[in-house]
Amino acid sequence: MNKIFASVALASMVVASQAASALTVGFSQVGSESGWRTTFSESVKAEAERRGIDLKFSDAQQKQENQIKAIRSFIAQGVDAIVVAPVVETGWRPVLMEAARSRIPVVIVDRNVDVGNSRLYVTRIAPDFVDEGRKAAGWLMDATGGDCDIVELQGTVGSSAAIGRMEGFNEVLAEYPNAQIVRSQTAEFTRSKGKEVMESILKAEGGGKNLCALWTHNDEMALGAIQAIKEAGLQPGKDILVVSVDAVDDIFTALKAGDVNATVEMSPHLGGPAFDVIDEYLKGKRDFEKWIVMDGEVFTQQNYQAEYNKRMGAE
Repeated sequence: MNKIFASVALASMVVASQAASALTVGFSQVGSESGWRTTFSESVKAEAERRGIDLKFSDAQQKQENQIKAIRSFIAQGVDAIVVAPVVETGWRPVLMEAARSRIPVVIVDRNVDVGNSRLYVTRIAPDFVDEGRKAAGWLMDATGGDCDIVELQGTVGSSAAIGRMEGFNEVLAEYPNAQIVRSQTAEFTRSKGKEVMESILKAEGGGKNLCALWTHNDEMALGAIQAIKEAGLQPGKDILVVSVDAVDDIFTALKAGDVNATVEMSPHLGGPAFDVIDEYLKGKRDFEKWIVMDGEVFTQQNYQAEYNKRMGAE
């Protein structure tokens, strides 16, 4: 009987030891403003579960103050590491200094932070937003011969995604004197605002019949704007070309329908690379690149089919 009790006790100690060794990671997410963002969150959660990581997830609902509160809560809980997808670039230095003082490594994913000292975070795992803008503009200039009046729907003002995509797009546009952005307004990365803002722009542009193209900083705004274009009696993808960024599942349906012409892929699967970095850091590695770039393809009406089949389970 004593041997049985001893075995049970030993098994309990092993389980307790395994539980104690499991990583606890705090993840502060921007929100759930888009299909891409939701997929991003679900991907991180699934990857954490697969690795046995205790993930403390916080949805900031698009508010930086909520993210700062969440990070301070993670610090108070003594998590092993923190992952942050920041709403905007500025305003992070004080709370990241608090994490550094507590010796808690921070990994930035997706959007960037401007803290003046890159030692306050381990690395940033994200696409090149500027290059995404270049790719979108490059496709549009090729499609139109560089002669185009463009409407732009910007993302969240102050976010690195909006800043970078705008910079890259405008960089390419500067090489084409007959291409110009005639209207530019934020639609906050959401489908509902995309529709609302596009309705307003179409009215201001006399119904939109003289517009060549719509350039949006993400697919959700494009999908909302497409509805506005249709309700105005125009055909998106033909009367007004549509190019955007993210490559979410819904945009492939729109590509198939001919409503969208091109989208630049932005992978939402950032959890695996982030957890890899955290694991290596906690094992003693310190020489990380400060920016681990995630690249993406440009999907168009001409090349979307294979990816569409894969996502929709047709292969």
